[in-house]
Amino acid sequence: MSTSTLTKLATQPHTKWQQITTEGNQKIHALSAALSRHRQKLAVLTFWAILVATYLSYTSANGLTPLAALRQILNLTQNSDFGPLLFITIFTIRPLIFFSAVLLTIVGGFLFGPFWGALYAILGSNASALAAYVIGRYFGAGFIKTDDNRNGIMQRYAKRMHENSFETVLIMRFVFLPFDLVNYLGGLLRLDWKAFLLATAIGSVPGILSFTLFGASIDSLDGGLPNVDWTTLIAGIFLLMISLLVSRYVKNRER
Repeated sequence: MSTSTLTKLATQPHTKWQQITTEGNQKIHALSAALSRHRQKLAVLTFWAILVATYLSYTSANGLTPLAALRQILNLTQNSDFGPLLFITIFTIRPLIFFSAVLLTIVGGFLFGPFWGALYAILGSNASALAAYVIGRYFGAGFIKTDDNRNGIMQRYAKRMHENSFETVLIMRFVFLPFDLVNYLGGLLRLDWKAFLLATAIGSVPGILSFTLFGASIDSLDGGLPNVDWTTLIAGIFLLMISLLVSRYVKNRER
């Protein structure tokens, strides 16, 4: 065996080790660069995670069910001179802690009556929709691509939302797709915020009116069975049934 062959064999392990080390350093540098670029997003995401964890820990430690949490909201808004503002603020931050929009809407009807309750709920729902939209837009740039050929439900709606934002968001509201899912998706797709909010304001009105009437039909909550205004309750049920029929019609048309 020649000297050059022996030398080549002797240097092969060293060369292989250098290659592995170089690749490892490149991956570390790439990860460091990615973390540096997204440092602000990671900080915001960490704050959001802490907020959700704090809320869940508080409810768990105090044995709070969603209804018990609603009772606390009732006490807070009823005993404050800024009840409407507090209600709208709570509604706005609701998607950050995944609290039910339906329950808050019912509370609004109970606290403020059918007219003002619906108005405050519409303002709060649009504010919460905008908050979730901004979060989706901030974190999800490029997360969903609309130029591929997949035909899943979410992908199909994602393409339509980008091509015709107002009409598609309006349809998604009418068919009662999850409220916050549509909000976050709108941000992920970077839809025009004016078309998104206008479609949300119009499309969420039937549901908000229905559930506000449910809340307004409750005359009092004294710990037992609530006293109910049957006329208001039946009006709410009738409006909800109409909304569901419209939703069914829209779904059938979209198939």
